Amino acid sequence: MLRDHDDLRLSPYTGWTRAHWAAIADRILLAARRHGSPGHARVSFPGRPGGYGPDVDGLEGFARTLLAAGFRVAGEGGADPLGLMEWYAEGLATGTDPHSPERWVRLDEHGQAKVEAASIALVLHLTRPWLWDRLKPVVQEQIIDYLAPAIGSDYPPINWVWFQIVVEQFLASVGGPFSREDIAAGLALSDGFVREDGWYADGAERAYDHYTGWALHFYPLLWTEMAEGEPEAEARRPVYLERLRRYLHDAVHLVGADGSPLVQGRSLTYRFAAAAQFWAGARAGLTTPAPGLLRRAASGILRHFTEHGAPDEDGLLTLGWHGPWRPIAQSYSGPGSPYWAAKGLFGLALPADHPVWTAVEEPLPVETADYNLVLRAPGWLVSGTRDDGVVRVTNHGTDHSLPGSNLTDSPLYARLGYSTATSPVLAGEHAGHPLDQSVVLLDEQGVPSHRTGFETLLLDRFDTGTVAGASRWRAHWVEPDAGLPDHGSGRAGEVRLGPWVHVLSVVRGPWEVRLVRVGDATGRLRVGGWPLPATTPELRQGVHSWVGGGEGLESHGTTSAENATPLAPWTLVPWCATTSPAQPDRWYETVIYLAGRPHEGRPPTITWHTPETTEPATTATDPAATDPAATDPAATDPAATDPTATEPAATGAEPPYPAVARPFARVTWPDGAADVIDVRPLLTPS
Repeated sequence: MLRDHDDLRLSPYTGWTRAHWAAIADRILLAARRHGSPGHARVSFPGRPGGYGPDVDGLEGFARTLLAAGFRVAGEGGADPLGLMEWYAEGLATGTDPHSPERWVRLDEHGQAKVEAASIALVLHLTRPWLWDRLKPVVQEQIIDYLAPAIGSDYPPINWVWFQIVVEQFLASVGGPFSREDIAAGLALSDGFVREDGWYADGAERAYDHYTGWALHFYPLLWTEMAEGEPEAEARRPVYLERLRRYLHDAVHLVGADGSPLVQGRSLTYRFAAAAQFWAGARAGLTTPAPGLLRRAASGILRHFTEHGAPDEDGLLTLGWHGPWRPIAQSYSGPGSPYWAAKGLFGLALPADHPVWTAVEEPLPVETADYNLVLRAPGWLVSGTRDDGVVRVTNHGTDHSLPGSNLTDSPLYARLGYSTATSPVLAGEHAGHPLDQSVVLLDEQGVPSHRTGFETLLLDRFDTGTVAGASRWRAHWVEPDAGLPDHGSGRAGEVRLGPWVHVLSVVRGPWEVRLVRVGDATGRLRVGGWPLPATTPELRQGVHSWVGGGEGLESHGTTSAENATPLAPWTLVPWCATTSPAQPDRWYETVIYLAGRPHEGRPPTITWHTPETTEPATTATDPAATDPAATDPAATDPAATDPTATEPAATGAEPPYPAVARPFARVTWPDGAADVIDVRPLLTPS
């Protein structure tokens, strides 16, 4: 049925138009009705209850599908052939009636209600002429009373601050109680999330994930619409616009040609909510990235999921990524949780004649050319290859933690690599014991160490286009506290510290050269590669990977894990390792490959040189070695250089580097390019 709407003239890459989006939204909404309570206040989808219980599940189902209904009607200027506003109006009246058996959990009864209240307030704002203005005064008063506990309440200092701001701004707009102090405090707190190049962290930690787009960029500009005319909103709007513009330059580089978002970070079951950031840019009137590119990214994401079974044959969104896969859930997830995906339908709030719907689709960056980028805020080296449409991230900056924390590694945040074609191992033995995309020491029992709490040492781009990053950490083993809830980040517990580990990644196209140095080693060293989706323990599907170990890494193999990721029944992880305890202060060499076809010819080679036997290095210590592919004069920041770089003294004398016999690593790539890296700055004590 969706194919009937294809328009390859308007959308030469996806074929998708606004009609496709409307058809998906209507299917989801009509399917949700079948699970509504008699008074429409709760939408309780099938499946076992979430960690917060069925009352919260029913509220989530209502509030999150209300987002889709609100966007659908707002974009049609109030036209509502499905009677969406009438259906949800009854639910609003029932859910906010304190005497109804279907009444909602209140904001002062359960924290999750604060999340859902923001969706309700947002839709009431967007559809005001067709929903709020048509409610009976008694229902309006009930809604105000339901939302009022947001005032003066405590909200976690993460993206949740926007839930309070949105709710109280709506209350202000309808003559209800609100606190200017709350709004001002929330705005000030959100300013503390700002990072380089338009990025936001989700709080004080190095928490970079899809919440940057579907929450931390989504709400600020909508709040300025809600507060239109207020001096604070008018002053902030251009600032928010510029941050979003700069961030979207990076975001479009993180979408695979097949439409897959990066499989990284918590709440992945929200699926195509990852498209919300692109619609936010379109609604804000951004022309860079162009409207045709924004729609290409968004439509690619939604098409990716619909072609992989989400929504399912019954029109439902289950806990999973493509199809149902319960292990993807965090402890807060229930059967209504996946419907935050409705945020990805935000484009439907824009009318059919909006430029984002009328512009011809433009190709994604990964469909245009190969690229290697440095994203400084999250500490990512990004490699996209046109031949296979795969986007890869090498991670030296994100762990949802702080330096020195020594937590367990969350597979969603602390792995060394993520991509649009693979998923980190999220279930089974190797979810908690790092294997894929890892550098670990194995203790006497063969238990691998963790890296969370690492220090970022380097993020740079060379004149050749190659990118490099490095980090170091104390290898540590943790006996986690089993009583802590799973919110997707690492866990605390009893810690046993090991030696320092330094890792340098040099990335070009599908290749990563990974150099590892261990301090006073206490166990075998193991380096894990990409986790490949596989149909059977022997038969991979889709992409190809390879791990090559240099001298000292003579042991190698491939570990198969069943039901370990949402992408396939099996996952294959290639690795290499030492056969005895790693030698201290020695650089171990590995070459790691991920692409749509097997590698042919010679892989990258590494040779080591003295200062006298190599040409001057294009090193990471050069403050001019910034990322030309991401050049953006309006976003230039003098602080956007490597803060750990060591510059020579003004006299020309070399800095006090540690003694290294052959400190220059020369990497020669299959395409003939070569890079020379001075490793001594990475070893300088902090």
